Amino acid sequence: MPPSVHIITFGCRLNSYESEVMRAHASAAGLGDVVLVNTCAVTSEAERQARQAIRKARREHPTAKIIVTGCAAQIHPERYAALEEVDYVIGNNDKLIAETYTALGANDICVSDIAEAGAAHAPIVEGFEGGLTRGFIQVQNGCDHRCTYCIIPYGRGPSRSVALDVIVDQTQTLLSQGYPEIALTGVDITSYGAELENKMTLGAMIRQLLDRVPELKRLRLSSLDPAAIDEDLWGLLEHEPRLMPHWHLSVQSCDDMVLRRMARRHRGKDLVELCTRARALRPDITFGADLIAGFPSETEKMFENTARLVEELNLTWLHVFPYSVRSGTPAAKMPQVPMDIRRARAAKLREIGERAVAAHLDGLVGQRLAVHVEQPLLARTPTFAPVRLTVPATVGSVINVECLERDGDIVVARGR
Repeated sequence: MPPSVHIITFGCRLNSYESEVMRAHASAAGLGDVVLVNTCAVTSEAERQARQAIRKARREHPTAKIIVTGCAAQIHPERYAALEEVDYVIGNNDKLIAETYTALGANDICVSDIAEAGAAHAPIVEGFEGGLTRGFIQVQNGCDHRCTYCIIPYGRGPSRSVALDVIVDQTQTLLSQGYPEIALTGVDITSYGAELENKMTLGAMIRQLLDRVPELKRLRLSSLDPAAIDEDLWGLLEHEPRLMPHWHLSVQSCDDMVLRRMARRHRGKDLVELCTRARALRPDITFGADLIAGFPSETEKMFENTARLVEELNLTWLHVFPYSVRSGTPAAKMPQVPMDIRRARAAKLREIGERAVAAHLDGLVGQRLAVHVEQPLLARTPTFAPVRLTVPATVGSVINVECLERDGDIVVARGR
């Protein structure tokens, strides 16, 4: 791709995939010096960072056309169009359509109604810039649920599934480009297939994908809704070694009252049952979790319920966020927890996560594992644990190692 197309990506793995789609479209359209800023709207901090990046991009690329897109731009297009550094604002659905880039100039805002979005656009990408060695594949977009804290459905629209044939083609393309490990991504991937005529579930789709692409040896999944794990996916966890033993769960809270106020579909007992069943089927599995600390009206007791269950369930790879007010959501109108308390609770959850990581890494010492090399001296185990290699290895390869010791938050290993 020409060096004049610069991409700045915030947020989720889905945005990483979509940035590569935009890179290809912008290049094919023959755009000159251009900076594409792909924003996130999950938290106010994510939006602050995007605005900061836009200002920095203008300083570093004074003659470039700056195009802003992503969830924040979809939700507040006028706000971003009003920034003096910004030339164009493109909506989340529009950014994936090639014709959008050939029509730039007619209007400075090209944002269609995301609620009316049709089938998920999933153009084939050849690879990922920036040193990524794991291929991301969009299998779904949008969300039909309305959690009270979440603004993302307004940025992504309704749930739409990518056709299986497209997923197979994209997988084969990335494998042919040397990506040994693939991660399926979306906004709510456990809702995959709900709107399709055949009502194919996520697990059924993955089963067919693995059958049709036998050369795919390592498959990962992005965040899973604990309330929507289908039976086919359970079967794959038990019988399919190509599905990596690492599930990242959209937990948010473990207290039942908070979960009700969040309008989440699971409760604490559901998390216990999920983790118990998964470990019975796949004893080596580890869990990640998204957690919100200091949700509106969360009492100290409610928070302690979450902290206790996170520790008891041994949730390991934690993504913890102090609650961030999102204007336009029901939670924004609820009684707010002071920010200093939110931050303190987030810090406590992170401490629990750090202890769980240390225990997991200690348990790997002495094991022999196949690891995916992300950098010459950095790899990942099947459970997503970071590994420091004693001898450089080929980036993008899968090698066998022996885990020697834990050094802080990483395992030291040597090839064998």
